[in-house]
Amino acid sequence: MVVDWALTAVFAALVLPCVVRLVRLDYARLGHGVRHGDLAELLLVVAMVAMFSPVGGPIPAAGWQAVLALTTGWFAVAWWRRRGCAHHALSAAAMLYMVTAMPHGGTAHGPWLTMSTMDARLALPLLAVAAAGYFVIDAARAGALALRGSAAGWSRAVPMVGSGPANPGQASRAVCRAVMGAGMGYMMLAAAL
Repeated sequence: MVVDWALTAVFAALVLPCVVRLVRLDYARLGHGVRHGDLAELLLVVAMVAMFSPVGGPIPAAGWQAVLALTTGWFAVAWWRRRGCAHHALSAAAMLYMVTAMPHGGTAHGPWLTMSTMDARLALPLLAVAAAGYFVIDAARAGALALRGSAAGWSRAVPMVGSGPANPGQASRAVCRAVMGAGMGYMMLAAAL
């Protein structure tokens, strides 16, 4: 229970940099793709808070499934149109998988999105392990580049929408991506094993 609350606090703290970017950045100059990526990051952070919170979220799992399916579809189409949204599409799809593949029976879980009360494994645990591998590797790369303070290196090594040296908020995105990736990897492994 202590770990669940600590992780809930970590992900709740990520809301602030996401909101600050959305409020302060000049998206007319940066482009709509950057804004969409920042909005997706905020949505995924809020979903992580709901998943880790021992209390659960005010939105039932079916509501999260609808939101995450729309987010996955939006970024998959953008990815297909070569706008560099692969990571957000994969992240939303992985969260949709977690919400859908978790056991929904029993009185402990109910209709709420609460991974912390889950006492059974996800369906198709091999898929969860593969996704965890992707997120752990991505988090390590993002974390290493964020620690070095290399926004230009970040944009070359891990392509993102609106990445580049002239893109403010890049360091904040790198830190958020590292923390989110580590959390996703942890959650996927914990739910699969």
